[in-house]
Amino acid sequence: MARGRTWLILVLMLALILRLIAAFAVQQRVGDGQLCLITGDAEGYWQLAQNIAAGHEFSLYEPPRRIHRMPGFPVVLALSLMLFGKSAFAARCLLAIVGTAACGAVYLLGRRLFDEKVSLLACAFTAISPVMVGFSVLLLSETLFAMTLTLSVWCAAKWLSETDTTSNGTNRTLVWALATGFSVALATYVRPSWLLAGPGLALLAVVVSKQRSRRAFEAAVMLLALYGTLLPWAVRNHAVCGHWVFTTLWSGASLYDGLSPAANGDSNMEFFDRDKLMESQSEWDVDQHYNRAAWQFAKENPGRAIELTLVKLWRYWKPWPNAAQFGGLGPAVMVAAFFLPLMFFAAQGFWIARHRPWVWMLTLGPILYFAAIHSLFVGSLRYRLPAEYPLCVLAAAGCVKKLERKK
Repeated sequence: MARGRTWLILVLMLALILRLIAAFAVQQRVGDGQLCLITGDAEGYWQLAQNIAAGHEFSLYEPPRRIHRMPGFPVVLALSLMLFGKSAFAARCLLAIVGTAACGAVYLLGRRLFDEKVSLLACAFTAISPVMVGFSVLLLSETLFAMTLTLSVWCAAKWLSETDTTSNGTNRTLVWALATGFSVALATYVRPSWLLAGPGLALLAVVVSKQRSRRAFEAAVMLLALYGTLLPWAVRNHAVCGHWVFTTLWSGASLYDGLSPAANGDSNMEFFDRDKLMESQSEWDVDQHYNRAAWQFAKENPGRAIELTLVKLWRYWKPWPNAAQFGGLGPAVMVAAFFLPLMFFAAQGFWIARHRPWVWMLTLGPILYFAAIHSLFVGSLRYRLPAEYPLCVLAAAGCVKKLERKK
């Protein structure tokens, strides 16, 4: 155990050092006039963080969009602003620590589902992944989301793998069911797309279990914790727009970004500024308008909708970056050299764990979940990245098994 802890400390130190180096390199590249290599989202998050730090309204743009983003990531940036001032480099260093914590969360998940050897290797995978290192220090929500997502999966593993049927065991499962609901909500506060994971997990918990009545009660407790944790945000949104919104009012426009006459699988929100619907309609009505328009397009153009789905799935699973900012042979080789072996070993891990449904559901499930979601919206490596963290556990299990067979 002591040796394992030493290795864990060394791996986490490596993860932090690599991310601090990346923070310095990114800051040198973007300079003082730009916040991020990927423009757009970073500026919005930074502005929201400044509003929080200054005690101003949580809104963006004019006319104001008050339910445009979830508050989780802006709150973390606001913490950096309050502690270190308007320093993007300080924020990157704080996010480097968050990225290192995400590696630690992968270790916890690996320990719960497998053993010390697998958990350390999974942690090492996340520590050295070029994309995970690089994205950790961008002013984007992916890494914070990866950490909270992985923690929610770990809580679910603690809840669903509990087999003690005594009263103490029942109490523990209820505690972990509550923790799962809370942690899923925490991740949803960072990125709204994780919300459906809660009901999906509750359904699977009942279907897969042999003690369905017990699991149904625990699932209900988990969902109560999930929606109860999100309730303050929903109450705030109801006061703002008159509707109970547990996430954001940006999904309609995002869906239209992926299903429209101009859609090509990549994100291009120029239509939103061109249409200027916010000047004459409420934020709720604009969201509903684009939601209806997207589904109407799919209904009237099923062939094109299917074609776009395939394009978006390719962009999602593509072994190298889509974004022009990360183009070139070097980045493509680095990213593919990590991702392709990861998928190979994950397939090995799936085969090893095929008779342990919760193991492969909790590690493989997130990346398939987001593939399904982004076959509708837009596809990108960015949206796959958070789900690669729990997938590293499955890959590490496959890699360890492969190495043991060679001995």
